[in-house]
Amino acid sequence: MSLTTLYDVPGPRARRRSLIGTVIALLVFAALAVLALRRLGNQGQLDSELWGPLVDPRDERFSRVWELLLDGLLATLASAAVAVAASLVIGTFLGVARMRLAGPWRLAVVTWIELFRGLPVVITIVFVWRAFVELGIDLEPLPGAAGFWYLVIGLTLYNSVVIAEVLRAGVAALPRGQAEAAKAVGMRDGQIMRTIQLPQAFRSMLPAIISQLVVVVKDTSLVAVAGAFYIEMLRRGNLLSQTLDNPIQTLTVVGAIFIILNYLLSRLAISLERRVGQGGRKSVAVSTM
Repeated sequence: MSLTTLYDVPGPRARRRSLIGTVIALLVFAALAVLALRRLGNQGQLDSELWGPLVDPRDERFSRVWELLLDGLLATLASAAVAVAASLVIGTFLGVARMRLAGPWRLAVVTWIELFRGLPVVITIVFVWRAFVELGIDLEPLPGAAGFWYLVIGLTLYNSVVIAEVLRAGVAALPRGQAEAAKAVGMRDGQIMRTIQLPQAFRSMLPAIISQLVVVVKDTSLVAVAGAFYIEMLRRGNLLSQTLDNPIQTLTVVGAIFIILNYLLSRLAISLERRVGQGGRKSVAVSTM
C-alpha cells in the first residue's frame, strides 16, 4: 500500500504555505540563537578561558578533562547496558507470566507491572538507594560499586515492565492461526510460546528494545539529581564544572555527547527496523511463490 493513500497529497498552495512557514520558523530560530550568543558574549561566557579546557587541545587541562568525561561516558554506557540486559530477561519473564498465569498469580504480576509503570524513574532509583541503605543490604559481593547497582536496579525495575508490555503486544499481534495450528499437531502451550511466538515477538520488538536503550541512556542522568552515589557522565560534568567554574560550557558539551550518542542509537533502531521489515517481506514473498 502506498503511503500516499493514507493522506491527501498537498497541492501547490499547501506546499508553498509549508515552505513559507518553515522559512519563518528557521529565521526566528536563527534570530533567537544570535540574541542568545550575543548575550552570552556580553557576559563573557564565550571567552577562551572558559571553553579552552573543553575544545582547545593546547590547553594543559584539555586531556585530563576529556579523560574524566570519557570515564563518565563509560560509566553511563556500562550502567545502561547492564540495565537493558537485566530488563530484557526480567521483562520476558514478566510478559510471559502475565500471558500464561491466571488467578491471584496473574493479579500479582499485573499489580507489579502497573506499579512500576506508574512510578517516575527518579523515584524508583531513590527508593532503591534508600531501601538498600536503610535495610543494610550488602552489595559488596557484586562487581562494581554499590551506587552502580542502585542505579541499575532502579532502571531495571522500570524498564523491565515496559519490555514486558512490548513483548505482550508483540505476541498479541501474531496471527491466532499459528497457535491453533501448533495445538492441532500436538504442541503444548509452553512449546508454542517458546518456539513459535516468542522468537517472532522478539524479532518484531527489536527496534523497540533499541529505542528503549535510548531512554535508559538518558535516564542514567537522573542519578545526578537523585544522589551522589554514582558518578556517571552528567555527575562527572557537574563536578568538572565546579572545578573549572564554567557550568554552561561543560554542561553544553555533556549535552552534546548525549545528543550524539542517542542519535546514533536512534539510527541503529531505524536500521534494524528496516532490516526486520525487509526480512518479513522477503519471507512473505517466498511463502507465496
